[in-house]
Amino acid sequence: MRGQCVNVRLIESDSKSLNSLSTQSVGSAPGAGHSRKSSDTSQISVASGGSGGSSGGGSTGGTQSQDPEEDLWGQWGRLVNDWETWQKKKSLQLKELVRKGIPHHFRGITWQLLCSAHNSPEKGKYAEYLRTTSACEKVIRRDIARTYPEHDFFKEKDGLGQESLFNVMKAYSLHDREVGYCQGSAFIVGLLLMQMPEEEAFAVLVKLMQDYRMREMFKPSMAELGLCMYQLECLIQEHLPDLHAHFTSQSFHTSMYASSWFLTLFSTTLPQPLACRVMDSFLVDGIEVIFRIALACLTLGKEDLFCMDMEGMLKYFQRDLPAKFEADPEAYFSLAYSLRYNPKKMKKMEKEYTAMKTKEQEELVELKRLRTENRLLRQRIDCLEAESSALADRLIQGQVSRAEEAEHNFAIKRELAALRQHDGETMEHLRDARDKIRKLTGMIEENYSSHESSMAELMIKEEELTQKEELVKCLQEELVQVRLKTAEAEATIRDLRARIQELEEEQKKLREATPDHSVAHLQEELIAVRLREAEANLALKDLRHRVQELTQLWTKHVQVLCRLFLLYLDIVK
Repeated sequence: MRGQCVNVRLIESDSKSLNSLSTQSVGSAPGAGHSRKSSDTSQISVASGGSGGSSGGGSTGGTQSQDPEEDLWGQWGRLVNDWETWQKKKSLQLKELVRKGIPHHFRGITWQLLCSAHNSPEKGKYAEYLRTTSACEKVIRRDIARTYPEHDFFKEKDGLGQESLFNVMKAYSLHDREVGYCQGSAFIVGLLLMQMPEEEAFAVLVKLMQDYRMREMFKPSMAELGLCMYQLECLIQEHLPDLHAHFTSQSFHTSMYASSWFLTLFSTTLPQPLACRVMDSFLVDGIEVIFRIALACLTLGKEDLFCMDMEGMLKYFQRDLPAKFEADPEAYFSLAYSLRYNPKKMKKMEKEYTAMKTKEQEELVELKRLRTENRLLRQRIDCLEAESSALADRLIQGQVSRAEEAEHNFAIKRELAALRQHDGETMEHLRDARDKIRKLTGMIEENYSSHESSMAELMIKEEELTQKEELVKCLQEELVQVRLKTAEAEATIRDLRARIQELEEEQKKLREATPDHSVAHLQEELIAVRLREAEANLALKDLRHRVQELTQLWTKHVQVLCRLFLLYLDIVK
């Protein structure tokens, strides 16, 4: 153990040197244990084969040292030099010594020995990690100043302490990419860097994460922290039921005050010397010691906590607890190790928590499934509502279209009725005109037969001629009216044809939207309209023929009148 051997006789022979080392407080020397050089000198191991055995050097025979500090140093020196023997054969004595606290200058090497990090292969990877770029560097650099901001070694910006802390955190973020960087782990690394150089601190950190289940604590899910909170709450309910009831009444959850105890191993709660002592015990007893100290803190402070509300209890754990712990640390540690701690019950709690989380996970999966189904059902409902709205719009539009169509059909029927009435009147006028023409023809024939009668008869004919002229004028006016009515009838028929074409187009559009019986009804009406149109066309054709006959008769009558008029002029002359 070349790097660990410093002959204790040189130290024991100089009582001034021994006293100066033994009286150094944990935070008194800012640079103690922080640089590579100072760390090498701080890892002191005492040779077991010195003069005086377990007593201080310089004493002979059975004389024992009068200085207990010197005797403690000798004992720890022999322990470090004969570590394997102590670890195998005197493990109980070793545990008791560690629980009482490791001397400050032996902590660096003892911590490595306790977690088997002194010969860890991770030390060889450290330099390679430093040459590699980490994705967490920016976050680590941001949080460095928040770690031990009042400690001399870490408070200087970009100083040796901050750079060492940055290097170790960066190296671990590369070593364990699943965990990466978590802010709480920086306080543990800072505590290690106060006792040993970077490589050793990195090796101890890896051991803490792997062998002491701290890695589970710092995973993104923090499942181990949730388990610890559940176990601590069960222990409080068992050992301190009144305090548990008070916490419940104030809605003061365990995670509100105890999370940092497990994440930082009390390094953010207790002063540095006491945090180091907690680390001593943690390396021997594991996470059990954190539960013990937590119960001790709650037991000794329960009387004060009973009188506080949530805000007061938060202030107590942040401000009052560290001062009370520092005032009498032995009371807390003694009570912590005197409390009942049943590993089997803790294992049972772990199974209960796992089962509870499994059930919650299953419920969460079921909830996600139900939410997905609910979302799909909502989408389906929205689609159905949209379809229903579209169908309602189409139904309303169809009803409006049918109403408009009924109105148009009624208008067409009314127009057809008017047209039929008009056709009837026209036919009556034509019959009257035919009768008049027939009478006129008879009269003209009679006039031809009696032309050679007397002048009295001619005078009578002259009067009849006057009447006939008036009749011709009436016939001419009636012919004009008949032609106008014929033109109106043609225009009406054209409008009816256009309307029929529009109705056919509307019928094609409404075939999908309207029921089958409505379409059949419309088709029947359309057929009826077409029949009426054919009848109107036939009537119009007949009307035109009669108009042509009337025109011919009128022309002949005018010619006859002209001849009669000429004959009359000849007679007059």
